[in-house]
Amino acid sequence: MAKVLAALRHHWKKSTFGACLLGWGGHWLYGKHCDNLLRRAACQEAQDKSVSADLDFLGSITSFNIKIPARGLTVKAFGNQLMPATMPLKKATVFLNPAACKGKAGNLFEKNAAPILHLSGLDVTVVKTDYEGQAKKLLELMENTDLIIIAGGDGTVQEVITGLLRRADEAAFSKIPIGFIPLGKTCTLSHTLYPESTNQVQHITNATLAILKGETVPLDVLQIKEWPQKHQAALMYLGPTERPPEEPEEKSSRPPLYVRLYRRLRSYWSSPKEFPQEVAPENWEELKLSTIELSIATRNRQLDLTRTEDFMDICIEAESVSKGEFVHRGSQKMRDPLMCPEGSQRIQASRCILQLPEGTEGSFGIDNEEYEAMPVEVKLLPRKLRFFCDPRMREQLLQAVVQ
Repeated sequence: MAKVLAALRHHWKKSTFGACLLGWGGHWLYGKHCDNLLRRAACQEAQDKSVSADLDFLGSITSFNIKIPARGLTVKAFGNQLMPATMPLKKATVFLNPAACKGKAGNLFEKNAAPILHLSGLDVTVVKTDYEGQAKKLLELMENTDLIIIAGGDGTVQEVITGLLRRADEAAFSKIPIGFIPLGKTCTLSHTLYPESTNQVQHITNATLAILKGETVPLDVLQIKEWPQKHQAALMYLGPTERPPEEPEEKSSRPPLYVRLYRRLRSYWSSPKEFPQEVAPENWEELKLSTIELSIATRNRQLDLTRTEDFMDICIEAESVSKGEFVHRGSQKMRDPLMCPEGSQRIQASRCILQLPEGTEGSFGIDNEEYEAMPVEVKLLPRKLRFFCDPRMREQLLQAVVQ
C-alpha cells in the first residue's frame, strides 16, 4: 500500500489526469444508465396504453398477441385493454427530418421515440425527408391517416403545415390531430406543448407519450396572400374578432348503417331553407407607417385556451435606431426571433393588408424562407389545427386563467 501511495505521489500529474478521466467516465456511464431507465419507463407506459392487434418486434422489446375467437377480441399480453378483432388500427404518419440537430435527429428518433410509437399499437409509417421543402410536396400526395407526427425542428413543422394547408382537401385534412416530437436545434413550439426539460431523452419521450395520451390544444395559423400592387405605403387592418365557442371533438366511433342511410335520405329529400343574413360592414383602420422592420405572429407562444377574441400580433419597430442598438437587437433576435423591441408599436388584428409603394426594396421572411417584398394580405385562421400536448401543460394553461 505504501508503494502504491508513493508511486501516485511521484507521478502526481498522471494520477490527477487518470482520476479526472475516471470521474468523467463514471459520470458519462451513469448518464447513459439514467437515459436507458427513462426509455424503459416510457416503453412500459406505452405498453399499458396499447390498443393494438399487431405483432411488434423492436430490438430486445417483444410484444405478443393472443386471439380469443370465442369472444372476437384481441388481447395484448403487455396491455390491459381489449378491442374488437375487426377494428382497424389507427394510422400514424411520421414526417422525420434526419438532417435536424446536425444530422442526429434520425438516431434520436429511432432510439427514443420509435419504440414507444410501435409499442402503442399504432400502424406507424415513417417518411424521411431528403432535402429542404420535400415535406411540402409529400403532403400533397399523402393518403388518409388518423394522425400526423412531425419529428424535427421548427423548419420541419413549418413545411408540414404549409404542405397540409395547400392541399385541395385542406378543410378535412386540417382536422387531423398533429403531434410534434422535438428533435431540431430550435423547437419553439415545444415550449407551448410540453414541460421544460434539460434532459433531451426525457423531453423526447415525454413528447411521444403526450401524443399517445390524446390531449390536444387548438393553435392558430397565418394565411398570407398576394395583393394587387398599390402606390401607397400603408397598413390596413381589422381589430380582433369575437371567438365563437369551441366545437366539440368528433367521436371516432361510426354510427350504425341504418342511421347513416336515414341521415343521407333526410338530407336528400329535405328542401334547403335559406335565411337572409345581414352582413355587418368591416371596420378597417388605416395606418401610415415608416419602419425598419415589421413582424406579424400568432399568439401560439402565449396560448390562452379561454380567450374571447382571436387576433394576431403586429409589431412595428421604430424607424430611427442607433447602430449599437441595431446590433444589440440583432443578437436578441437570434435568441428570440419573435421579440418585439421596447418602443415599438403593437397592434392586435384579425386581418391586415400591407400596401407598399412601387419599387420597394427588401424581403419577407416567411417560414424561414425569403420572398421579394410586395403588397400582401395576412389573415388569421384561428384554431385551424389541433396539436397533441402534454396534459400537465393543458392543466397549467387552464389554472393560470382561473388564478
